[in-house]
Amino acid sequence: MTASTLSVSRRAQRLTPPQGPLGLLAAVAILVVTLGGAALIGWLVSGLVASAFPASPAYLILVVSLPVMALLLLLALRLFPWMQSWYYLVPALVFLTAFTILPIVLTVSYAFTNYSGVNSGYGDTSVKTPLTISADRKTVTFTEQPAGSPDLKTFLGCAAATCQNETVVLYDTDGAVPVNARIESVDGKTVKLATPVADTFKPTDGTRLNAIRQVGLANFRDIFARASTELIPVFIWTVVFAFSTVVLNALAGLVLGVLLYNKRLKGRNVYRTLLFLPWAIPSVITIQMWVALYNQQFGVVNKTLGLLGVSAVPWLTDPLWAKLTILAVNLWLGFPYMMTATISALSTISDDLYEAASIDGASRWQQIVNITLPLLRTSFTPLLLSGFAFNFNNFGVIYLLTAGGPSVPGRSSTAGATDILLSWGYNTAFSSSGGQNYALASAIALIVFFLTLVISLANFRVAGVFEEARR
Repeated sequence: MTASTLSVSRRAQRLTPPQGPLGLLAAVAILVVTLGGAALIGWLVSGLVASAFPASPAYLILVVSLPVMALLLLLALRLFPWMQSWYYLVPALVFLTAFTILPIVLTVSYAFTNYSGVNSGYGDTSVKTPLTISADRKTVTFTEQPAGSPDLKTFLGCAAATCQNETVVLYDTDGAVPVNARIESVDGKTVKLATPVADTFKPTDGTRLNAIRQVGLANFRDIFARASTELIPVFIWTVVFAFSTVVLNALAGLVLGVLLYNKRLKGRNVYRTLLFLPWAIPSVITIQMWVALYNQQFGVVNKTLGLLGVSAVPWLTDPLWAKLTILAVNLWLGFPYMMTATISALSTISDDLYEAASIDGASRWQQIVNITLPLLRTSFTPLLLSGFAFNFNNFGVIYLLTAGGPSVPGRSSTAGATDILLSWGYNTAFSSSGGQNYALASAIALIVFFLTLVISLANFRVAGVFEEARR
């Protein structure tokens, strides 16, 4: 084989895409490497620029990554011409990475840190202390003793005796753009820096860095240490809430669907429209209406009960009544969907089956039990499973109706009587006492993920989904 023939053969191989699953894997792998390389180069270049120019914007990584990504995609197309037909995957991979993969990776990584509103990775501005800088720009001296600390090493949170490689945060007169300076050593109130501060930066104050540090399994130990008072009760209520909602909504939707499917019922379309309204109106609006209706002092429900001689019911302030209220409101929100699904499923059942059953003398009830319900099982099984999974993480109705409350003695403020696992994690992340605790919320999110996975697999197994797939 001549050299020219060999060159033509190699070019033909590059032009011909791999076939079958191997081609898909090869295309995705090339795109992932290309996009990952662009992101890595953008991160490195923007990091170097930010270290030299602290005032550089945060979006610099995008400014660098996008042109690099375009060049790498052109290079990949040059090396593998058959990749041109696969470039439609680029937007999907970018959005999948940005909005799915990256949040998952960050959640897992934060679960093993102390990341919170206090340990945020920024300087502690509440204890900024005046300082001066030497002529060589490598030594800063605190002119006052930092508040609340016996010495400077304690204030800076040094792990080593010399404070080497720790960080001091320096502020200029404006205090808008701080500089994180690496420490070489600390002696009294004097801090020697590893590298000189830029001449253009005039530091006037300094403080410690509220660093994000690895804490191992400390967050998980904290959660399981309070399992009997928080994790287990919240988990049990989550399961009860999801299961009860699915059962109540399915029963109400099934009964109403069967009744409204009756072709001899006059005005059935009007009834369907009216009963469909709770699902059509945004829940953000309707739940706020229910909050007003169930208000213990001014709500219409309690005022009506008062006219009947019944004392006011603490619908939203008593743990038991709050749970019952949530189930009632969620029933009102959810039954229209199940009703519509029932009517749609009933339309697929042949009328000949009912006619044959009537000829055989079967009553209407016998037709429902022996024909309607068995044929609806196939349609309802995936709806019930998806409904359970949805309500297991149904954050909206809990947050809008009770915000997880009322509080329960012996529990932290983030785990109220009606909190489900997801709202518990949300409250921990954004409403925890003393500041946000993103690390603990990330650990809760991982626990929720594994619990949801186990319950989903159990549901699929009980429903026979895997067996049907194998057939």
